[in-house]
Amino acid sequence: MKTLHIDSGILGENSVSRRLTAAAVAQLRAENSEMTVLYRDLVARPLAHLSGTHLAAANAPAAEVDADTAADVAESHAVLEEFLAADTIVIGAPMYNFSLPSQLKAWIDRIAVAGKTFRYTADGPEGLAKGKRVIILSTRGGLYSVGPASAMDHQESYLRTVFGFIGIDDVQIVRAEGLNLSADSKLAAISEAERVISGAEPMKQTG
Repeated sequence: MKTLHIDSGILGENSVSRRLTAAAVAQLRAENSEMTVLYRDLVARPLAHLSGTHLAAANAPAAEVDADTAADVAESHAVLEEFLAADTIVIGAPMYNFSLPSQLKAWIDRIAVAGKTFRYTADGPEGLAKGKRVIILSTRGGLYSVGPASAMDHQESYLRTVFGFIGIDDVQIVRAEGLNLSADSKLAAISEAERVISGAEPMKQTG
C-alpha cells in the first residue's frame, strides 16, 4: 500500500493538524508494516498558484515555454503522479478564515485535472480517481460542525465536494475543533481525535 502524507498547517511544531496527520500515518504503519509513505509539506515546499501562463504552457511547444514555467509544469506533473500512485492520502487541513490554507488549495488545483482525475461526459462529470481512500485531519479554532456557525464551514464541505467530484467516495474526516476556546477544550478535542485515529473510538466523523 502506498500512502501520500500531506501537511498544510503553517504553525510548525505548534500545528495540531500536523500532530494528527503524524498520528494517523503511524496508525496506518502499525496496521500495515509494508506500507510506503511519501511526504509532501506544502508549507516548506509551497506550490505556486495556477496562472494563465501555466495552463497555456501545458499544450505549448517546449521551445516556447520559459525555464521557470517549464519547471512549474514539471512539478505539477510530479504532484499529480504522486497522487495517482497513492492508495491512501492523509491530509492535514486546518481551517483558516472558514476555508482551507491557500497552500492546500494550490495542491488541489494540481490534482483536479480534466482528463486525469475527472472528465466530462454526455451524462455529466465523471471522477477518474476511484478506489482511493482519503483521511482528512480537520482542525478548527471554533465550533463549526453544529449550530449556526456550520453555515460558515467552507473547509470540510469543500474537501468532501472536491474529492467526491474526482471519484473518491471513501473520505474520512477526523475532526478536532474548539481548539481556541480554552486550554481544556483544546486538550479534549485533540484527545478525542487521537482516540478516533487509534481505533479506540469509532470513526464517527466521516464524509
